Amino acid sequence: MELSIDTASDLASVALSREGRLEAAITWQCRRAQSVELLPTIDRLLRQAGAAKQDLTAAFVCLGPGGYTGLRAGVATAQGLAFALGLATAGVGRLELDAAVLYASDRPIVPLHSAGRGEMAWAVYESTDEGLRELRSPALSLPEALVEQAPADALFCGEVTPEVAELIALQLPSAKIAPPHEKGRAVDLARIGFQRLAAGKGVEPALLRPLYLREPVIGPPR
Repeated sequence: MELSIDTASDLASVALSREGRLEAAITWQCRRAQSVELLPTIDRLLRQAGAAKQDLTAAFVCLGPGGYTGLRAGVATAQGLAFALGLATAGVGRLELDAAVLYASDRPIVPLHSAGRGEMAWAVYESTDEGLRELRSPALSLPEALVEQAPADALFCGEVTPEVAELIALQLPSAKIAPPHEKGRAVDLARIGFQRLAAGKGVEPALLRPLYLREPVIGPPR
């Protein structure tokens, strides 16, 4: 049984699966309280499924980008469980998980989310028979630059703000915007994480690293 953990945003989720097939999931608004609420929610999920931590064989975690506190809570929890229980591990990016909902699209998929300071985090993927392929790696851009660089026929998804939606309508008339998706990312994480393990693309728990697109701010030496 595999445990999937996504705490990259305020909409957190955890899921249990067997060989990538969903068994149970919980999605909740945690309001930046991931470090407090994550472990109790995992315990509740296990009880809901009639399972115990000792039944777990793997842990999958969303690596971000996202909020620092949430990402650290998710990655540290996955690492701690993996070390304690001898679990296999794999990490998947948040933008890839947002795009995975639309994996059957014949358009370039552009997931995005607000990253603060007026910037958006975004990437570009396309669907293939083997799954999603990354065409442009995750990056930060102001909305105007994002729309200028995105494919003209893109399918946008994720946190499409009103400002970005207006820019898309004006500058990319052939593009489309997918409706909001309220299902937790852990459900797709379970499927993609297992696929990575099966393909030999798992990683050692110590090598799981949150993805931060912005360099940390370091104050002057004291």
